[in-house]
Amino acid sequence: MIDPKIESAIEGALSAFSDFSEFDATQLTEEFYEVFSSDEDFLTKVDEMDEVFDSNPAIEVLREVFFDMLMINFFSADVKKLEDDYLETPEWEAIEEETLDRGTEMLNLLLYLNECEDEDIEPGLEDYLKEFLLVDEDEFQDEYRIYEPVIENQILLESSATEISKVAQTLPEDSELYELFYPMMCFFQDIDPSDEALDAIAEASVVPEFDMAVLEILINFN
Repeated sequence: MIDPKIESAIEGALSAFSDFSEFDATQLTEEFYEVFSSDEDFLTKVDEMDEVFDSNPAIEVLREVFFDMLMINFFSADVKKLEDDYLETPEWEAIEEETLDRGTEMLNLLLYLNECEDEDIEPGLEDYLKEFLLVDEDEFQDEYRIYEPVIENQILLESSATEISKVAQTLPEDSELYELFYPMMCFFQDIDPSDEALDAIAEASVVPEFDMAVLEILINFN
């Protein structure tokens, strides 16, 4: 099974990537759909997804955000076919352990967007930081450390894409949000941007094929 929101997010990401690179990633849409909707177990699907990326190095930059989407699809579509408590089983714990170094912080953001839909609230950066990630709570200091660049720069939501891009380029390369800062902040600045706004975001981006693909994932998933 494939979650319809994930389906449109995949399509949006590959289309945006193609618009800003020399590689037509849209030709891989059906291949990704097959991987995401297959009845294989999660780790087999990860291997199948990695094979698509291994065969198409031009889209390597999208590998880990696609892993995030594969995980979300597993939670929303595949788990329905398993026992109710599957996510508490030793089998799932072993899978989590094995994939510990995979994916990005986009996984948290997609989980948050799902929660917003369930609770019928509009996504917002402050809500994401304080109510979902609980960055103000003492026991969530890891999240505070990861999201510190975002916490310190919330004022950028009142600014332009160019200003967001300038700050994004100052982040240390080993920051967990190094790649995601720009598209994440642009998303929270306007969760339903016009074509003109998207053009401005793309223009200010240093890596438009990645940034616009991530932005399209968030917009389509939301």
